[in-house]
Amino acid sequence: MAKSVSLSDAKCRQAKYQATGSNKLFDGGGLYLELMPSGSRKWRLKYRVNGKENRLTFGDYPGVTLAEARQRRETAKRLIADGVDPAQQREINKQTAAVAAENTFEVVAREWFATRESGWSPGYVKKTMQQLERDLFPDLGKLPIASITAPYLLSVVKKVEARGTSEMPRRALDFCGMIYRYARATGRAAADISAGLSDMLKDRPPVNHYPHVEEAQLPELLARVGAYAGRPETKLAIKLLMLTFVRTAELRAARWDQFDFDAKEWRVPSQQLKGDKHQKASGIPHLVPLARQTIAILEELRTFTGRHDLLLPGMRNSTRPISQETINKALKILGFEGEQTGHGFRGLASTLLNERSHFRPDVIERQLSHKEKDAVRAAYNHAKHMEERRELMQWWADFIDQKSGANVVPLVAPSFK
Repeated sequence: MAKSVSLSDAKCRQAKYQATGSNKLFDGGGLYLELMPSGSRKWRLKYRVNGKENRLTFGDYPGVTLAEARQRRETAKRLIADGVDPAQQREINKQTAAVAAENTFEVVAREWFATRESGWSPGYVKKTMQQLERDLFPDLGKLPIASITAPYLLSVVKKVEARGTSEMPRRALDFCGMIYRYARATGRAAADISAGLSDMLKDRPPVNHYPHVEEAQLPELLARVGAYAGRPETKLAIKLLMLTFVRTAELRAARWDQFDFDAKEWRVPSQQLKGDKHQKASGIPHLVPLARQTIAILEELRTFTGRHDLLLPGMRNSTRPISQETINKALKILGFEGEQTGHGFRGLASTLLNERSHFRPDVIERQLSHKEKDAVRAAYNHAKHMEERRELMQWWADFIDQKSGANVVPLVAPSFK
């Protein structure tokens, strides 16, 4: 503190501008209160840096109290002792604050999002932005991204966790990690403050993959599907999912012009397959050989929906497919809720083909259309092993027939190389 102190709060309160005489009330150490003709009272500091005299304004009394003015004087004197002009430093601080205010979490997050969305599917784009807007922007959006602390970010993510979900908070942290790495690369943040925060979340519950029945339950499932009293199109859709084990979304989007009955083949367009935007635009279809039984089901289905473009048109609007929950609701009605889903037929086929057939794992994987990250390999492999895949699909259809009680024995897979 300055040695010469002559002001008090009472003097500051009572001081008034005088048309004649001095209107500066000194407190020592260069600090004084200047009385203005308008009636305002301004704190100023007179100082020298490198031999040059300058003045700095701290604000108006009583908005800035005497104690606060003295504190600011001491802060300024420390800067002056280091050879720093406090007026220049204050301008630098203002500019830094202005930049920080412009680089809020939401501004940087939307920038990051714009760099990534071209490689994502429309559905993933929508889901990602929905989570940002629902879970992160309300609490973080208006804050300068560099000012957010790890404990505060964790508290925001904990609010998501409190809703009873285990994946959403982790996804939120994953997005934050990508946003902060982008911010660091573009000079808006010093580090990724989300690193390690996932360890502070509750443990994930045991993974529950899309459920499917065991082999011993297959006869009962097939019998109930065969006796299903709902729409025949729904029953046939379940049978098609079982025999082709494609993804539910791929079957729902299927169109009659994708089926070549002479070649006994369904070409699922790349746009209907799982993958990012570039993979969907690749034009590489997934080929599904059609077993005898599958063709028979398609022929039956054609009597119901053959006049439409879609294999499985909706009841109210034939230009849109059946609901994504139609098949699962039917399986629930049949008594298999929690035991079998439409998507679960993929797991059922994968398990039994690997355990019961003699087909090679890579052939099974190829027919399951599991995601191929390498675009060149994808283009090469989309029709690979086709002869063996045709045998596999017929073997599977015969196996399902056998489980339904039909007098059919699946062929032993031939030895392919």
